Amino acid sequence: MTADECISQSDSKEIPVSGNDTESSVKTEEYQTVALHNSKNQPNGDCSFPVMKNNTGDEPEIPLTTGDVRLAQAQELWSTARDKPVKLRMETSGLGSEPPMTIHQMFLATVQKYGDYPALRAKKDGMWVTLTYKEYYQHARAAAKSFLKLGLERFHGVGILGFNSPEWFIADVGCILAGGLATGIYTTNSPEACQYVAHNCEANVLVVENNKQLVKILQVRDQLPHLKAIVQYKGELEQKLPNVYTWAEFMKFGANVPDSELDVLIDCQKANECCTLIYTSGTTGNPKGVMLSHDNITWTASAAGRMIYLKMAEEELVSYLPLSHVAAQVQDMWICMRFAGITNFAEPDALKGSLANTLREVRPTSFLGVPRVWEKMQEAMKAVGAKSSVTKKKIADWAKGIGLQASYNAMNGDSSVPWGFTLANALVFKNVRKALGLDRCRTCFTGAAPITKDTLEYFMSLYIPLFELYGMSESTGPHSISWAEGYRIMSCGKVLTGCKTKLDKPDTDGTGEICFWGRHVFMGYLNMPEKTEEALDTFVYTCVSNDLILAELIITAGGENVPPVPIEDTLKEEVSIISNVMLVGDKKKFLSMLLTLKCNVDDNGDPTDELTPLAVEYCRQHGVIASKVSEIVNKKEPAIYKTIQEGIDRVNAKATSNAQRVQKWTILQRDFSISGGELGPTMKLKRPVVSKMYEEYINKFYGE
Repeated sequence: MTADECISQSDSKEIPVSGNDTESSVKTEEYQTVALHNSKNQPNGDCSFPVMKNNTGDEPEIPLTTGDVRLAQAQELWSTARDKPVKLRMETSGLGSEPPMTIHQMFLATVQKYGDYPALRAKKDGMWVTLTYKEYYQHARAAAKSFLKLGLERFHGVGILGFNSPEWFIADVGCILAGGLATGIYTTNSPEACQYVAHNCEANVLVVENNKQLVKILQVRDQLPHLKAIVQYKGELEQKLPNVYTWAEFMKFGANVPDSELDVLIDCQKANECCTLIYTSGTTGNPKGVMLSHDNITWTASAAGRMIYLKMAEEELVSYLPLSHVAAQVQDMWICMRFAGITNFAEPDALKGSLANTLREVRPTSFLGVPRVWEKMQEAMKAVGAKSSVTKKKIADWAKGIGLQASYNAMNGDSSVPWGFTLANALVFKNVRKALGLDRCRTCFTGAAPITKDTLEYFMSLYIPLFELYGMSESTGPHSISWAEGYRIMSCGKVLTGCKTKLDKPDTDGTGEICFWGRHVFMGYLNMPEKTEEALDTFVYTCVSNDLILAELIITAGGENVPPVPIEDTLKEEVSIISNVMLVGDKKKFLSMLLTLKCNVDDNGDPTDELTPLAVEYCRQHGVIASKVSEIVNKKEPAIYKTIQEGIDRVNAKATSNAQRVQKWTILQRDFSISGGELGPTMKLKRPVVSKMYEEYINKFYGE
């Protein structure tokens, strides 16, 4: 399909382009797009972009209501060069045909209408401090000018290494306004891993949270030839070093840079150029730099929010998941910016226990939790329930039965509720939601890893449906979304409006590789043309592009493909004392399992030897008095080992083939954790790492 077919029949109309281009306008036949026709895809929700019909009454004309459309000439759908633009995958009508925007255009549109509304909130000395959208914008511009003064070059990186904060947002947006590539770096990265990312993106500036992260960079500074400056955004510097600045110093550094100089850079930015890098987990090799364009981000933020009917200036959320991960960044930073929401920053120890307090203080209208967060909530509530009186337990069980049925009714489009729902809501559901800080929450999302049916149904029984999301870095986050009017348990919802899915080479059972198409599809992998060509044509191929999909597939010695997650999740549902499970058996004759038991964590979030109250109660119910993991493992406590084997037997009974049956297993002395290296920043299991760490145990399974 030609570019002419992507827009209205008025193909001689000119679209102004700002900046320092040699021509002040481009004609619509030069509009760099590739479209798939689908007249059924129409915008959802509160559409701030009106769809205009042309005089013939045929396809709607692209409305130019968001300011100038800024696109660079492009010949291909993908790029691996930092400064090479791409064609956009646009539709002929509906949400997929929205005019492209740069980050600055989206930000400025929000500031102009909602400038005095709160944007960012964080605690300082125990008190909440707020930045309005106008102040946020001014801070971002100041940061941009300072980056320019420090020597940030066009399309070079600014690496950001630290926990979520207003400074993280300001540095990210400021980098983009200054023409750089905003690049998040995981705080759990080793110095060597930080060096790889910083070198790969040719970072001119690195922004670190504190001395701990600064020390990592100083260790590898001599291996970063493009690095010109380091900025520390929390606390004072422990020692004064050349080209290392505090945040206060940094924010003043560019004060003498003329606004006009920054404006020229902003105006020359194009929506189909790269502005952000998201680095993959590197599960099967070095991390890949996923190149996201302005349009990837602005279009996805708009499409995702409008699909679930977000309202302007009504949303409030808590930011706590790593912003170097695409899910957190798109939700916390970009969707919030697009819909003038409030981002509240959690404390750095959020995942070690303080998140619950923050949720109760903020009472967000939307909350995204990775499965492990929801599981921890479930375990905590069960532990409290176990201590309740018999009467309270009976009331809770009665209410949860009603809640589960009411949730299933709502899921199936039935607005009726079981008898007693009003009383159950008053006695149990409202109190639970208030205790969790979710009493204002309209949407509770789960994503970034698989979640068990047991956890989903547990929250459904409390009348808190969890809406699953599916996507990846290469789709700018979401590809499919569940929400109140479109969800099914154990399903990831509906494809983002304006995007498409296809199955490549499906077999006789209808199983094939999932492929995405839409304006959310990434530009390419930075400096990796071969990897990019494997992953991209018109569609993005998910198995090729996603390291974790490849890593989470066991191929036995007999050649059978075994997806481990369903087997692992089923065992956790069968045996409640089990915390983590990892199925092994790649290129082996049979499957085995590494297991951990539920234990308490210390103040640093590290697993201890102490069993959780629920685990202690599980032992008691099976005639065992134990309070420590070591007591069970060292003695190979017969009663507990017997219950686990019985659970595995039940899992094996559901197997579709002998190759999917588990033959051997062992319990490890220590639970998996982020600090231990077994879990990633979003608490996703790092299978290759675990396989290496526990290689001795795995070899024993197979007599090696």
